[in-house]
Amino acid sequence: MAQEFLPYALPEIGEAEIAEVVDTLRSGWVTTGPKARRFEQDFAAFLGDAEGLHAIAVNSATAGLHLALEALGIGPGDEVITTTHTFTATAEVVRYLGADVRLVDIDPATLNIDPAAVEAAITPRTKAILPVHYGGLAADMPRLLGIARRHGLKVVEDAAHALPTLCGGRLVGTLASDATVFSFYANKTITTGEGGMLVTRDAQLAQRARTMRLHGMNRDAFDRFTAKVPSWYYEVVAPGFKYNLTDIAAALGIHQLRRAHDFQRRREALAAHYDAALAGLPLILPPRPGAGDSHAWHIYAVRLAPGAGIERDRLIERLFEAGIGCSVHYIPLHLHPYWRERYALAAADFPHSQRAYETMVSLPLYTRMTPADVERVAAALRAALAAA
Repeated sequence: MAQEFLPYALPEIGEAEIAEVVDTLRSGWVTTGPKARRFEQDFAAFLGDAEGLHAIAVNSATAGLHLALEALGIGPGDEVITTTHTFTATAEVVRYLGADVRLVDIDPATLNIDPAAVEAAITPRTKAILPVHYGGLAADMPRLLGIARRHGLKVVEDAAHALPTLCGGRLVGTLASDATVFSFYANKTITTGEGGMLVTRDAQLAQRARTMRLHGMNRDAFDRFTAKVPSWYYEVVAPGFKYNLTDIAAALGIHQLRRAHDFQRRREALAAHYDAALAGLPLILPPRPGAGDSHAWHIYAVRLAPGAGIERDRLIERLFEAGIGCSVHYIPLHLHPYWRERYALAAADFPHSQRAYETMVSLPLYTRMTPADVERVAAALRAALAAA
């Protein structure tokens, strides 16, 4: 009998999350309100800097990145440097603002943005650096922040994969960047279905993001409709966006956040199990964090080593034939028609990202997996490689 299909990712939703969502539905306040505010407060406290940090809940990490760059004044004529090895959202928000993207290559060991390539790409038009913490492993933030200081640049971290990740012994979200943005999409380390969080210590940036999050209004609905004195009046001070997180989604987030460290430990244990089960195979395994740091393990991406004897696409086909779901993170931006044609990009400009893409497979990794599931994936990989 064929085994049940093992998906690439599944969320873990418990009774506490379900009860909180039901409570929200019964409360009558289902859009942005008390639970979104509670989630924001809990998130700042989770990062351990509740007084100094502003946390702004949004309906996606894409929205958070857009708001952060807009609040920093990025606009036409400006350039923002980011990695080619990411999802398009990282770069597209720059174009929303009429600015240009400068894509650079990755470090072949970590798959994170290469600081040396960042520094080489700086021009008089450069205004910001947008690093991505690939897979949940922190980028080299000490070097990137140093480059930013030397050149007077802003830094916005795409931390969609990186909750909770330690960098230099500190949680991503508490570093010296201008803003950090997390994702709570369905397959992320915690989920609200759709959602994200913008975190910053800059009070002005936070205020601008809050205003632009909801149509450029200077008061949100929760404030206007819960005040003791009637306060229906508001003013539109800018042409804003519709980026608010609902209380229904925040209800999930409140309880998912409480489980974030436990989820990370379970992902880490599964990653260690993978490491042991795949040892000796012609694969390059994901890099481990340095001493004092930690990895969120959102993605466990292996790469075919030279001489593996099988092409990546054929390996994926064999895994699917064995009932194993998998993915590829990512098809680099320089290969997508829009980015390739707009900036006249070629694969040869990004050799490390290109080589990683051609050889990489993201294996299932989620908290509902068991060690037996990992062994099943490893067995399917061994069989596929042996048949090569």
